[in-house]
Amino acid sequence: MDPRYRRQAMDRQKIEKEEKILKDDIALAEKDAMGFKEEFLLFLKQYQVIGLAVAFVIGTAATAMVNALVKDIIMPVVSVLTPGGQWQTAVLAVGPINLLAGDFLSAVLDFLIIALVVFFLVKYVMKGDVTKKV
Repeated sequence: MDPRYRRQAMDRQKIEKEEKILKDDIALAEKDAMGFKEEFLLFLKQYQVIGLAVAFVIGTAATAMVNALVKDIIMPVVSVLTPGGQWQTAVLAVGPINLLAGDFLSAVLDFLIIALVVFFLVKYVMKGDVTKKV
């Protein structure tokens, strides 16, 4: 056999072998890509990421609503019922230290009112059974 033809045959075999390796690598990459897609979708379902995002958005809106209720409706009524009306700015002086007692009491009262409003909302949504977990 002519060495030139033998070399061409070997080159063809080498090219075919390289093409097969390349095709296998492409197939493997496609399989990995599909595996990633399936794995990502499983992650979204398993950890309920979409539900968590919806809950976060609704929670943000509910927080704004409850804060507005407390700040704009309940606290003005509380301010009228307290002597002086400006109790949130009360300062307790202990020697050289000025403690913002009114601000702290206002934050505690805001927390208690917000917790109460959230309790009533949850109780209403859960139809009276607040022991159920969502």
